[in-house]
This record gives sequence, structure tokens and C-alpha cells, in this order.
Amino acid sequence: MINNAIARRYAKALVQLGSEKDLIDRFSQELKVVDGVFAGSSELRAAFGNPAFTADQKKQIMRDLIARMQCSELVANFLLLLVDKNRVACLSQIVETYEKLADEQSGVIRPVITTAFALDDTQINAIKGALEQKTGKKVVPQVQVDQSLIGGVVTQIGDIAYDSSVKTQLARIHDILQKG
Repeated sequence: MINNAIARRYAKALVQLGSEKDLIDRFSQELKVVDGVFAGSSELRAAFGNPAFTADQKKQIMRDLIARMQCSELVANFLLLLVDKNRVACLSQIVETYEKLADEQSGVIRPVITTAFALDDTQINAIKGALEQKTGKKVVPQVQVDQSLIGGVVTQIGDIAYDSSVKTQLARIHDILQKG
């Protein structure tokens, strides 16, 4: 819980800064790249968690990483702040929280659309258009296939699910028939 509060505080500050400078998307891309490097390197994560490394050594490691990733000055300063405050371990949560807050700021939703069969681009665009019209926000869909649905579509937007799958309809009919 504490890490969530910390991640939210840092992510919120970075979203506000990105919004002021109109760099929300660039920050997002840079943070994803850096987070990917950390996720893929257990040695790098271990170095920042190892008390044998001094703060200066950790800062130099981060500077080298920043230079190789060609991060913007603001993201570079942010990453160095994480080193100063010993919050590098929270980077993944900060990036995840940043994505959510950046989407809210930019008016973007990322629904998960699950179907029984693969959809073509025309079908995806039709669903996307309907969701954009209904929500008034930009829609970036994530499409999944789950053959157990039999047919239909399940759309998950945050905590809300729109379920028009054949599987669910059959379950409702089954319940009605059992109750008489």
C-alpha cells in the first residue's frame, strides 16, 4: 500500500510536468524503455538494491543508462531523483501509475475486447468507433481471443464489463430454466 502511494505521488508529479510541457507521450515512451531495461536485467535491479554500492555509484549507473537510452532532460532528472530518494525499486509501479494518470489526462481509455474468434480491422474499428461515441474519449483497444465465449464480445473498460457473449447468454437461459 505504501509503494502505491509513493508511485502515485511520483507519477502524478511527472504527469503534471509532462502536461505543462506537452510531453506526456514522450515521457511515457521513455519511461517504458527504461522500465523494460530494468525488467530485463536482474543485475541492474540488484545493483540498485545492493547497499554495497554507494549513492554516487548508483547515480553513475543511472547516468550511463540515461545516456544510452537518450532520455530527455526532464526524465533524466526524474530518474536521478529516484536514485537520490532510494525509490528505484518503485520504478515499475511508478510507470504503471503514470500510464493510467496520463491516459486520464489525455482522455484515453484502453478497453480489453475479448471475442471467441479473431476480429478483422473493420470489426475492431466498428467497436472502437462505437466506444468513442459512447464515452467521448479516444479508444485504444486491446483485443484478445477466448474460444470459450462461443460467440459474441466482452468489453472490459476499467471496472465495467459489457458482456454480450453467447456463453453468458446460455448461462442466463440455464438459470431461468432452473428457477422455472
